[in-house]
Amino acid sequence: MKLKNASPKRIIILGFGGNCIDIADTIDDINNQARFKKYEVLGFLDDSPHDDVLGPLTDWEKYPNCFFVNGIGSTKTFHVKENILRGLNIPPEKYETIIHPSVSVSKSSVIGFGTVLFQNVVVTSNAVIGNHVMVLPNSVISHNTTIGDYCVIAGCVCISGNVTIKKSCYLGSNSSVKDGIMISQGCLIGCGSNVVKDTEPGNTLIGNPAIPMEKK
Repeated sequence: MKLKNASPKRIIILGFGGNCIDIADTIDDINNQARFKKYEVLGFLDDSPHDDVLGPLTDWEKYPNCFFVNGIGSTKTFHVKENILRGLNIPPEKYETIIHPSVSVSKSSVIGFGTVLFQNVVVTSNAVIGNHVMVLPNSVISHNTTIGDYCVIAGCVCISGNVTIKKSCYLGSNSSVKDGIMISQGCLIGCGSNVVKDTEPGNTLIGNPAIPMEKK
Protein backbone atom coordinates (compact mmCIF):
# COMPACT_ATOMS: atom_id res chain seq x y z
CA MET A 1 0.00 0.00 0.00
CA LYS A 2 1.32 3.42 -0.97
CA LEU A 3 1.70 6.07 1.69
CA LYS A 4 0.15 9.44 1.08
CA ASN A 5 2.40 12.47 0.83
CA ALA A 6 0.55 15.58 1.97
CA SER A 7 2.73 17.96 0.00
CA PRO A 8 4.35 16.68 -3.20
CA LYS A 9 6.78 19.05 -4.87
CA ARG A 10 4.97 21.05 -7.52
CA ILE A 11 6.91 20.96 -10.80
CA ILE A 12 6.75 23.12 -13.91
CA ILE A 13 8.73 22.01 -16.96
CA LEU A 14 10.45 24.66 -19.07
CA GLY A 15 9.80 24.01 -22.76
CA PHE A 16 7.27 21.90 -24.62
CA GLY A 17 9.29 19.73 -26.98
CA GLY A 18 9.67 15.96 -27.00
CA ASN A 19 12.20 15.96 -24.16
CA CYS A 20 9.76 17.92 -22.02
CA ILE A 21 6.98 15.38 -22.54
CA ASP A 22 9.48 12.63 -21.72
CA ILE A 23 10.41 14.41 -18.48
CA ALA A 24 6.74 14.54 -17.49
CA ASP A 25 6.42 10.81 -18.22
CA THR A 26 9.57 10.09 -16.22
CA ILE A 27 8.22 12.02 -13.24
CA ASP A 28 4.97 10.10 -13.51
CA ASP A 29 6.96 6.86 -13.48
CA ILE A 30 8.90 8.04 -10.40
CA ASN A 31 5.60 8.62 -8.61
CA ASN A 32 4.27 5.22 -9.66
CA GLN A 33 7.35 3.44 -8.30
CA ALA A 34 7.46 5.38 -5.04
CA ARG A 35 5.41 4.70 -1.92
CA PHE A 36 4.07 8.25 -2.13
CA LYS A 37 3.45 10.99 -4.67
CA LYS A 38 6.80 12.75 -4.74
CA TYR A 39 5.99 15.24 -7.50
CA GLU A 40 3.00 16.96 -9.04
CA VAL A 41 3.56 18.31 -12.58
CA LEU A 42 1.45 21.42 -13.05
CA GLY A 43 2.35 21.89 -16.72
CA PHE A 44 4.76 23.56 -19.11
CA LEU A 45 6.03 27.05 -19.84
CA ASP A 46 7.05 27.79 -23.41
CA ASP A 47 7.22 30.81 -25.70
CA SER A 48 5.33 28.97 -28.45
CA PRO A 49 1.56 29.15 -27.80
CA HIS A 50 -0.14 25.80 -27.25
CA ASP A 51 -3.29 24.61 -25.51
CA ASP A 52 -1.22 22.58 -23.02
CA VAL A 53 1.19 25.42 -22.16
CA LEU A 54 0.57 27.54 -19.05
CA GLY A 55 2.25 30.60 -20.55
CA PRO A 56 5.60 31.96 -21.76
CA LEU A 57 8.86 31.15 -20.01
CA THR A 58 8.90 34.54 -18.29
CA ASP A 59 5.72 33.57 -16.39
CA TRP A 60 7.79 31.48 -13.97
CA GLU A 61 7.52 34.25 -11.37
CA LYS A 62 3.77 33.61 -11.19
CA TYR A 63 4.52 30.26 -9.52
CA PRO A 64 6.49 31.07 -6.35
CA ASN A 65 5.66 27.74 -4.73
CA CYS A 66 6.85 25.63 -7.65
CA PHE A 67 10.13 24.07 -8.69
CA PHE A 68 11.36 24.02 -12.27
CA VAL A 69 12.91 21.45 -14.59
CA ASN A 70 14.47 22.44 -17.90
CA GLY A 71 13.49 20.40 -20.95
CA ILE A 72 14.97 22.71 -23.60
CA GLY A 73 17.74 21.00 -25.53
CA SER A 74 17.00 19.60 -28.97
CA THR A 75 19.62 19.61 -31.71
CA LYS A 76 18.17 22.97 -32.76
CA THR A 77 18.13 24.61 -29.33
CA PHE A 78 20.93 23.08 -27.24
CA HIS A 79 23.35 25.88 -28.16
CA VAL A 80 21.01 28.62 -26.85
CA LYS A 81 19.86 26.84 -23.68
CA GLU A 82 22.38 28.66 -21.49
CA ASN A 83 21.29 32.08 -22.74
CA ILE A 84 17.61 31.22 -22.26
CA LEU A 85 18.05 30.00 -18.68
CA ARG A 86 20.38 32.82 -17.68
CA GLY A 87 17.90 35.31 -19.11
CA LEU A 88 15.10 33.90 -16.95
CA ASN A 89 17.20 34.39 -13.81
CA ILE A 90 15.45 31.64 -11.86
CA PRO A 91 17.29 31.08 -8.54
CA PRO A 92 19.33 27.84 -8.53
CA GLU A 93 17.47 26.53 -5.50
CA LYS A 94 14.23 26.62 -7.50
CA TYR A 95 15.50 23.99 -9.95
CA GLU A 96 14.74 20.35 -9.22
CA THR A 97 17.13 17.52 -10.08
CA ILE A 98 15.24 14.53 -11.47
CA ILE A 99 16.77 11.06 -11.20
CA HIS A 100 14.75 8.01 -12.20
CA PRO A 101 14.97 5.14 -9.66
CA SER A 102 16.46 2.82 -12.30
CA VAL A 103 19.54 5.06 -12.58
CA SER A 104 22.82 3.81 -11.13
CA VAL A 105 24.98 6.62 -9.71
CA SER A 106 28.25 6.00 -7.91
CA LYS A 107 28.41 7.49 -4.41
CA SER A 108 31.64 9.24 -5.47
CA SER A 109 30.00 11.04 -8.40
CA VAL A 110 28.50 14.54 -8.34
CA ILE A 111 25.24 15.58 -10.05
CA GLY A 112 24.47 19.29 -10.56
CA PHE A 113 21.19 21.10 -9.99
CA GLY A 114 18.42 21.08 -12.58
CA THR A 115 19.85 17.95 -14.19
CA VAL A 116 17.66 15.09 -15.45
CA LEU A 117 18.84 11.47 -15.55
CA PHE A 118 16.39 9.30 -17.46
CA GLN A 119 15.75 5.57 -17.18
CA ASN A 120 18.68 3.13 -16.92
CA VAL A 121 21.45 5.72 -17.04
CA VAL A 122 24.73 4.58 -15.45
CA VAL A 123 27.14 7.05 -13.85
CA THR A 124 30.30 5.41 -12.52
CA SER A 125 32.95 6.49 -10.02
CA ASN A 126 34.17 10.07 -9.67
CA ALA A 127 32.14 11.38 -12.58
CA VAL A 128 30.95 14.98 -12.43
CA ILE A 129 27.77 16.05 -14.23
CA GLY A 130 27.09 19.78 -14.33
CA ASN A 131 23.94 21.84 -13.99
CA HIS A 132 20.99 21.67 -16.40
CA VAL A 133 22.27 18.52 -18.10
CA MET A 134 19.93 15.97 -19.68
CA VAL A 135 21.07 12.36 -19.96
CA LEU A 136 18.54 10.30 -21.90
CA PRO A 137 17.82 6.58 -21.35
CA ASN A 138 20.45 3.82 -21.39
CA SER A 139 23.51 6.07 -21.59
CA VAL A 140 26.75 5.28 -19.71
CA ILE A 141 29.06 7.91 -18.22
CA SER A 142 32.28 6.28 -17.11
CA HIS A 143 34.72 7.01 -14.31
CA ASN A 144 36.42 10.37 -13.88
CA THR A 145 34.44 11.94 -16.69
CA THR A 146 33.24 15.53 -16.47
CA ILE A 147 30.19 16.81 -18.34
CA GLY A 148 29.78 20.58 -18.42
CA ASP A 149 26.65 22.60 -17.76
CA TYR A 150 23.79 22.70 -20.30
CA CYS A 151 24.84 19.55 -22.18
CA VAL A 152 22.45 17.02 -23.68
CA ILE A 153 23.46 13.35 -23.81
CA ALA A 154 20.98 11.48 -25.99
CA GLY A 155 19.95 7.84 -25.60
CA CYS A 156 22.39 4.91 -25.64
CA VAL A 157 25.52 7.08 -25.60
CA CYS A 158 28.72 5.50 -24.26
CA ILE A 159 31.25 7.90 -22.75
CA SER A 160 34.52 6.27 -21.70
CA GLY A 161 36.63 7.19 -18.68
CA ASN A 162 38.57 10.42 -18.14
CA VAL A 163 36.59 12.28 -20.79
CA THR A 164 35.93 16.02 -20.53
CA ILE A 165 32.88 17.44 -22.27
CA LYS A 166 32.72 21.22 -22.09
CA LYS A 167 29.44 23.09 -21.65
CA SER A 168 26.59 23.32 -24.16
CA CYS A 169 27.37 20.18 -26.16
CA TYR A 170 24.95 17.69 -27.70
CA LEU A 171 25.88 14.02 -28.13
CA GLY A 172 23.51 12.20 -30.48
CA SER A 173 21.97 8.78 -29.92
CA ASN A 174 24.33 5.78 -30.00
CA SER A 175 27.43 7.96 -30.20
CA SER A 176 30.56 7.08 -28.25
CA VAL A 177 33.62 8.88 -26.92
CA LYS A 178 37.07 7.31 -26.53
CA ASP A 179 38.80 7.51 -23.15
CA GLY A 180 40.74 10.65 -22.35
CA ILE A 181 39.10 12.78 -25.07
CA MET A 182 38.09 16.42 -24.64
CA ILE A 183 34.99 17.65 -26.49
CA SER A 184 35.13 21.43 -26.65
CA GLN A 185 32.28 23.82 -25.92
CA GLY A 186 29.26 23.91 -28.21
CA CYS A 187 29.97 20.75 -30.21
CA LEU A 188 27.30 18.60 -31.84
CA ILE A 189 28.16 14.91 -32.17
CA GLY A 190 26.02 13.10 -34.74
CA CYS A 191 24.07 9.93 -34.07
CA GLY A 192 26.24 6.82 -34.11
CA SER A 193 29.49 8.78 -34.31
CA ASN A 194 32.67 7.66 -32.52
CA VAL A 195 34.83 10.50 -31.18
CA VAL A 196 38.49 9.44 -31.00
CA LYS A 197 40.24 12.83 -31.10
CA ASP A 198 39.86 16.11 -29.21
CA THR A 199 37.50 18.55 -30.90
CA GLU A 200 37.50 22.25 -31.66
CA PRO A 201 34.79 24.52 -30.17
CA GLY A 202 31.50 24.67 -32.02
CA ASN A 203 32.22 21.81 -34.40
CA THR A 204 29.64 19.37 -35.75
CA LEU A 205 31.19 15.91 -36.04
CA ILE A 206 29.87 12.79 -37.74
CA GLY A 207 31.10 9.32 -38.65
CA ASN A 208 33.35 6.58 -37.31
CA PRO A 209 35.83 7.97 -36.59
CA ALA A 210 34.02 11.28 -36.13
CA ILE A 211 35.27 14.10 -38.32
CA PRO A 212 34.14 17.73 -38.51
CA MET A 213 31.55 18.64 -41.11
CA GLU A 214 32.54 21.44 -43.44
CA LYS A 215 30.85 24.67 -42.45
CA LYS A 216 28.67 26.18 -45.17
